[in-house]
Amino acid sequence: MHKVAPAIEGACTIPLLHLADATADAVVRDGVATVGLLGTAFTMEQDFYRGRLENHGLAVLVPDAPSRADVHRVIYDELCHGVVREGSRRRFVEVIHELVRRGAQGIILGCTEIELLISPDDAEGPEVPLYPTTTIHAHAAVEAALAATEDTS
Repeated sequence: MHKVAPAIEGACTIPLLHLADATADAVVRDGVATVGLLGTAFTMEQDFYRGRLENHGLAVLVPDAPSRADVHRVIYDELCHGVVREGSRRRFVEVIHELVRRGAQGIILGCTEIELLISPDDAEGPEVPLYPTTTIHAHAAVEAALAATEDTS
């Protein structure tokens, strides 16, 4: 849905809280400069998400083509159907470790369903934080709502 965000922003008078902006804010706040991005093929390969992260000064790494295909397949063929497999978790951990070896200082879980499979324990310790975008987006929405309430008081 965030692929059409510019059209929505142009058509609405209320601000759009873009998932990638909220995530980038959290990443930058932590002092992380290079992130690995996991998500659907569209999220990992197209500019609508990666470009917004890069606009915040972040370097964005994505898995190689075979790993992107595995991540995409697990999301659509398993996680979207509520299927959580240990083998798929192990594959995601391999992909995360490869991104870290390539320089990722943090990993963005750029799809809601990934949080069903991967937890902070699956990254390479606390020095490689995970950024669960669903949680980040929800917190940012609450903060924006509270700020708007304060502005009208």
